[in-house]
Amino acid sequence: MDVNTIKQKLESFGMDRLLEYLDANPEKNMPKIFNWLKKLDTGNYYSGAFQAAHKAVLEPDNIWNHYLLSLFTDIDQDVRRTFFKNFLVHSVLKGSQVRKHLEKQYDCNIPWTLLMDPTSACNLHCKGCWASEYGSGLSLSYQQLDDIIQQGKSLGMYMYIYTGGEPLMRKNDIIRLCEKHDDCIFLSFTNGTLIDDAFAKEMLRVKNFIPAISVEGFESDTDMRRGNGTYLKVIEAMALLKSYKLPFGFSACYHRQNAEIIGSESYIDDMIQRGCKFGWLFTYMPVGTSALPELMATAKQREFLYRQIRQFRQNKPIFTMDFWNDGEYVNGCIAGGRCYLHINANGDIDPCAFIHYSDSNIKEKTLLEALRSPLFMEYRRHQPFNENLLRVCPLLDNPGALAQMVRASGAHSTDLESPEDVDDLTEKCRSCAHHWQVTADHLWQEKKDTSQL
Repeated sequence: MDVNTIKQKLESFGMDRLLEYLDANPEKNMPKIFNWLKKLDTGNYYSGAFQAAHKAVLEPDNIWNHYLLSLFTDIDQDVRRTFFKNFLVHSVLKGSQVRKHLEKQYDCNIPWTLLMDPTSACNLHCKGCWASEYGSGLSLSYQQLDDIIQQGKSLGMYMYIYTGGEPLMRKNDIIRLCEKHDDCIFLSFTNGTLIDDAFAKEMLRVKNFIPAISVEGFESDTDMRRGNGTYLKVIEAMALLKSYKLPFGFSACYHRQNAEIIGSESYIDDMIQRGCKFGWLFTYMPVGTSALPELMATAKQREFLYRQIRQFRQNKPIFTMDFWNDGEYVNGCIAGGRCYLHINANGDIDPCAFIHYSDSNIKEKTLLEALRSPLFMEYRRHQPFNENLLRVCPLLDNPGALAQMVRASGAHSTDLESPEDVDDLTEKCRSCAHHWQVTADHLWQEKKDTSQL
């Protein structure tokens, strides 16, 4: 089934009619909707996800049944409908057809999303923050951001994620882009301190902007890295968004001083109670000359997060992704254009938000040209970087893999203030990689043994 056929089927049924049908009785009608989505996904790109969702909504006691039904009580109806149309229909169904076609045509990765930095400026000064290494005076203009989105949509991309710096220092431009590209979903990693009543009302008006608010645990844990008073501003922002029935989530960087907090039941329960519908988890990366390698999580702590998050998925109504421990679900590293890429505020096109090396700039190359550049093709050739899909990263988990690709492609450091030699960066990660290898290999064998029972 091609893109036009999908579009015709959607139009013939009537999206508004479909959403009204779903809203009328979500508990009864959700199974029929997921069954319908499975049939439309003729390429079987998302058959596993649709099948799992279909199964969940047929089981009243399934935690994912409770989660999906909560979207109908906790989220504004028009915002929820916009998300359904833009994400499931445009990004998942229509977009995947385009992306897969272009991947075959050009023999390169075509991602389903990209991260872009509207600005390198930030109102906070977090300890060990890699973003600060870019400098605070860089920005992509509204026209450049708009052009990136236009290019992305032509490649089948309908989801865009803002990083920084602090993206909400560009509130007005972000809202303008939401208005212009009302068929897209926009997510932003944000420290949350600039979310106020006026901006929440704008979010409710445009309906397609979702924040992921950075929080490092409870008050002392968050303020340790982000500054005194930051946590209180974060929970005020969450309370405001919840009062407007707007969707939002949390973003947590776990490190040596807070891993046990981030992985605790009390922390996850607190995020759920405050209204978070999703949580993105990252491990601390010692990127940049001002990084603090002593903050890197230990292998024991990373295993703790691995086990905790999998347990929470069985009994907590929140969607979580642990970007370093979930490689088994996505066949390894998702960077390098395989699922996403990163464009910094100078226009440099990096393979990953944590890998600041590039051979392309959006001011000089199109997205498609960058995806076919030597660095991105090196990523494509080497992914996955390890047969053990718990060792996903070419920097943190497989020492030397990133350095090899950087040298082979002729890529350069995109750090404008203090360029970092890739071999020096690799050495900062080598000890952690060695210890994680032992743990990860044990976990991988454990998983194999369990699957054979």
